[in-house]
Amino acid sequence: MSGKTRLLDNRWDDAYAAKLDEPGKLLYRSNLLGADKRITNYGGGNTSAKVMETDPLTGQKVQVLWVKGSGGDVGTIKLDGFATLYQEKLDALKGIYQGVHDEDRMVGFLPHCTFNLNPRAASIDTPLHGFVPFTHVDHMHPDAIIAIAASKNSKELTQQIFGADIGWLPWRRPGFQLGLDLEAFVKANPTAKGVVLESHGLFTWANDAKECYELTLEIINKAIEWFAAQTDGKVIFGGAATQSLPADQRRAIAAKLMPEIRGRIGKLERKLGDFDDQDAVLEFVNSKNLKPLGALGTSCPDHFLRTKIRPLIVDFDPAKPDVDAVIAGLDKALGEYRADYTRYYETCKHDNSPKMRDPNPVIFLVPGVGMLSFAKDKATARIAGEFYVNAINVMRGASTVSEYQGLPEQEAFDIEYWLLEEAKLQRMPKPKSMAGRVAFVTGGAGGIGRATAERLMAEGACVVLADIDAEALDAAKGDFAKRYSNDTVRSVQLDVTKEDAVAAAFSEACVEFGGVDILVSNAGIASSAPVEETTLAMWDKNISILTTGYFLVSREAFRLFRRQNLGGNVVFVASKNGLASSPNASAYCTAKAAEIHLARCLALEGAEAGIRVNTVNPDAVLRGSKIWNGEWREQRAASSKIEVTDLEEHYRKRSMLKLNVFPEDIAEAIYFLASDLSAKSTGNIINVDAGNAQSFTR
Repeated sequence: MSGKTRLLDNRWDDAYAAKLDEPGKLLYRSNLLGADKRITNYGGGNTSAKVMETDPLTGQKVQVLWVKGSGGDVGTIKLDGFATLYQEKLDALKGIYQGVHDEDRMVGFLPHCTFNLNPRAASIDTPLHGFVPFTHVDHMHPDAIIAIAASKNSKELTQQIFGADIGWLPWRRPGFQLGLDLEAFVKANPTAKGVVLESHGLFTWANDAKECYELTLEIINKAIEWFAAQTDGKVIFGGAATQSLPADQRRAIAAKLMPEIRGRIGKLERKLGDFDDQDAVLEFVNSKNLKPLGALGTSCPDHFLRTKIRPLIVDFDPAKPDVDAVIAGLDKALGEYRADYTRYYETCKHDNSPKMRDPNPVIFLVPGVGMLSFAKDKATARIAGEFYVNAINVMRGASTVSEYQGLPEQEAFDIEYWLLEEAKLQRMPKPKSMAGRVAFVTGGAGGIGRATAERLMAEGACVVLADIDAEALDAAKGDFAKRYSNDTVRSVQLDVTKEDAVAAAFSEACVEFGGVDILVSNAGIASSAPVEETTLAMWDKNISILTTGYFLVSREAFRLFRRQNLGGNVVFVASKNGLASSPNASAYCTAKAAEIHLARCLALEGAEAGIRVNTVNPDAVLRGSKIWNGEWREQRAASSKIEVTDLEEHYRKRSMLKLNVFPEDIAEAIYFLASDLSAKSTGNIINVDAGNAQSFTR
């Protein structure tokens, strides 16, 4: 419940819906509902429709339950995301159900009810939809409704707000019995339009898709309006205990804290971070009731499955902002959190409970600054933060009109460590080789940089593209965000020769992803001139970008790697010309040779901290390369006494293997050196030049 009076809009389009069949209308309704996080959070809630279909075996019409499948998201679901079950077979399961102790066994029978060999697994919520005797059913997690459901007197509030239209059922873990409870409620209350589930969410139903959609909006809007009237002028969260720092200071503090936290919680599994300082978060973290409400934990099962039952509240006073003191106290704070989580596990576990999972916090609340969230990937970290914002909204509403209550620890544990939840986790695909890692790629908008980013993202890495060319940078970022996701890529315009700009760029990477694991130093230029015609400006420019620039980004990466204490990886993109001299390119060749030797020096310094430094030496990578556009291409053609159009073929024939070298070839070598495939290699050089005897390293 956001506290704002803005109501949900009815976005149903009759003309569009008229073209759809019943499954299509279910999909349409689902996507509309899931598009607004005030209606339900990512992955939360579900929708269903009972549809008459032709049985492929008998040719007869049968009723089929279409219901969101396990692990889906109603906002982004497609038709293949719905499970389909024979309604008659689902109803028949009631005859073999033996009581609450039989809940988990019943899930094993759901596949036997599958219609038309649909491979989509049915979720634990299937009976909740199947046993409600209406054609269309919505189950949503609106903040405004959960604020009622998580109040101490939620039953009375439900009746006060909705009268006989909406009923109330006490907390019960989702499953077969709750489905039977819903069925019994509908039979006992035939005029009811829905029900509030204590500490959980909202069920609504109708016999028409549009009517069900509009009913869901109507009930949520009624709750929003009621809360707006009840909370108007009231003190929220006990009032403010402190004030927010300015936005730039908040980001600077987050950038400093996040790598420190990430390093301490990411030893066994790399974590990525997300920072959120929206108004709702700041209101909560600055409040007098932050600690007592935070300690109560979240209520809705979807919330704490993502966020853990409670957050870690960082001991920070924005009136006396001592970040170093916070960092010094992190080990103690995290130790206490892990100890409490272990107590929670040991107290609540059953004989057959899965082993304890990662005891580290997911959500960190920092007064005056905001919320930090960490998970195995950026999307999961961001979504965890979104879920905790939902929890904040719920606590705001419930604590203002009543008394907020989280789920009892045992109930929370029985959801978190449910064997069925564990089975779902075990079905998850294995993480990709670069999952949980962040790569910072300079020259990221050029041919080699883009190819490298592509290769690393394909293996699960997040990438910060850094480039001086703003237009090319925007194009590259937009392309990657479209083909992968907005969560995988960030960009920063960067002149690698500017010390302050380099530090600021790494700080931006930290606040966006939590830290950096891999530096690909690839920024480049090229120049060609006989030595007597090489100006000091040309010389200085080569040294500034290709040597000083590589030093500055490496130094900043080393500083960050040591703070994180998770090791690190540096890959220099040098050149064949760093080992083999070329005529009319003394400034370029000298700068590239300096790069190679800098990499060797860094490999020596970084080894004791697990920081590996290696070099890739390309040669004649023309396609997609910005340095080969314009004068450099013309100068190299002139140096070889050939036409510009013949240059690529000239380099191919010059190579020992008679092959062209492409950006993807360099990217493959970079991936190898940046990945665990080369975990025992540092100080090495890989030539990717199709063979050139002059550049052999030995």
